[in-house]
Amino acid sequence: MDDHTLLDARTLSKLKWRCRRGLLENDLFIERFFARHEAGITVRQARALQALMDLSDNDLLDLLLRRTEPQGPLASDEVVELLGLLRTPQPH
Repeated sequence: MDDHTLLDARTLSKLKWRCRRGLLENDLFIERFFARHEAGITVRQARALQALMDLSDNDLLDLLLRRTEPQGPLASDEVVELLGLLRTPQPH
């Protein structure tokens, strides 16, 4: 499967379930991302999102709020790109 292939409905549903978090602030960022990008999420973006979901809630929130930047293996291009989408504020 190519990195730019769109996710099928079943895979997208599993991803959304995997992205449920215990911290409301994280959920708000993630819900906003899905509201904007759900129809066009690629395999590459899903892989980056999975990597972010492996973090603790507090570490994820620090990244989303720009208190920290990804380090080590997490600092891949795909994770950095996805963080940019997650961090984009809601248009007014």
